[in-house]
Amino acid sequence: MTGAPGQVLILLRGAGDLATGVAWRLKRAGFGVMMCELAHPLAVRRAVAFSAAVDEGSVTVEGIRAVRAVTAEAIELARSDTVPVIVSPGLPALAADVVVDARMAKRVLDTTIDDAPLVLALGPGFTAGRDCHAVVETMRGSRLGRVYWQGCAAPNTGTPGVIGGRGAERVLRAPAAGVARWRAAIGDIVTDGAVLGAVDGMPVRAPFAGLVRGLVADGTPVSKGLKIGDVDPRGDTDWHEISDKALAVAGGVLEAVLTWLNQSERAA
Repeated sequence: MTGAPGQVLILLRGAGDLATGVAWRLKRAGFGVMMCELAHPLAVRRAVAFSAAVDEGSVTVEGIRAVRAVTAEAIELARSDTVPVIVSPGLPALAADVVVDARMAKRVLDTTIDDAPLVLALGPGFTAGRDCHAVVETMRGSRLGRVYWQGCAAPNTGTPGVIGGRGAERVLRAPAAGVARWRAAIGDIVTDGAVLGAVDGMPVRAPFAGLVRGLVADGTPVSKGLKIGDVDPRGDTDWHEISDKALAVAGGVLEAVLTWLNQSERAA
């Protein structure tokens, strides 16, 4: 491996909207990028999530195209202008130079510091130097996108950030376990109390008037209480664009990768 971005292979675990912002920025910088996802992705902001390629075969987000792929073709696709998305709940058998845990599980699942020469993790639950080499802050505020080579990100508060004066109430949660079925679509303007869909026959209503910013894919099996959607009180939200938060976190990942490459070159 050399310091040239095109020679560096980066594998992201998870392909939701935050992970997609990271993949998009790394791809724009010239790195080879691969992603892995669940067979039934749970991303809410699917209009800006490469995980949509799992169901749709391919998806384009702000000029970068992702395709569903198998492990055998992932490396070749990663070196092209495409982002391969592999269905793999575990770490696929790929020789990645960098692994990024972007699943936002808020806790350590099965990622270890030995998974690659550089292992990065997004958000709370990880300790740099023990679980991974560095952690990138995901909480909104002055530290968003900051890279920690020691210690942890801010702990999970369990409360979404306030947007347009709305916090936890803007998140739609499954009223029961079952399959999500939608009447509404991402990008729709809805009124307070409008029925957006149902889970196991129980209605899911808009908590206030606003724009539907995200919904899990129609037909997705969900557990009771799971986040299944997001309503934005701002009617002019650019729902089809990568968020400022995702781009800030992506900047932290890019910084961490470049820092590691520069240190590796100096040590060579």
